[in-house]
Amino acid sequence: MTLKQWADNGWLKRHHSSPEEIGNLPAIVERDLKDASEATVSSDWRFGIAYNAALKLCTILLYAEGFKAERTLQHYRTIQALPLILGSKRKKDAHYLDACRAKRNIVEYDYVGSVTQNDADELIVFAKYLKDEVETWLEEKHPELA
Repeated sequence: MTLKQWADNGWLKRHHSSPEEIGNLPAIVERDLKDASEATVSSDWRFGIAYNAALKLCTILLYAEGFKAERTLQHYRTIQALPLILGSKRKKDAHYLDACRAKRNIVEYDYVGSVTQNDADELIVFAKYLKDEVETWLEEKHPELA
């Protein structure tokens, strides 16, 4: 499927982004990656903060392409757009982030302690890697927004 087909299905809506809007999102990512690296914070919370950084990176991709996820399943759709934008080689990344989304929901809403230190560290490393990829992609595909 394509982003246009997703929009036709009602999963996305058109969104005109500005350099200012796109410019604010990397600042959120930087803040979240810094905060997620704090050793004094619980693994659950570090994981949630790192998840937010990764989600914002996926949001940058979607906004730059001229779309925004509808409210229903917003996080899910934003994450699942990753391989549609960066290519099918990113399907495993989308699956990983979707698993992180589900785990984050559990620690956010249901109970404490289901995230290990390794889980949080792994997601932080992944988000840093994705950050580099998104920055490069944005400069190549949408320099007017970079």
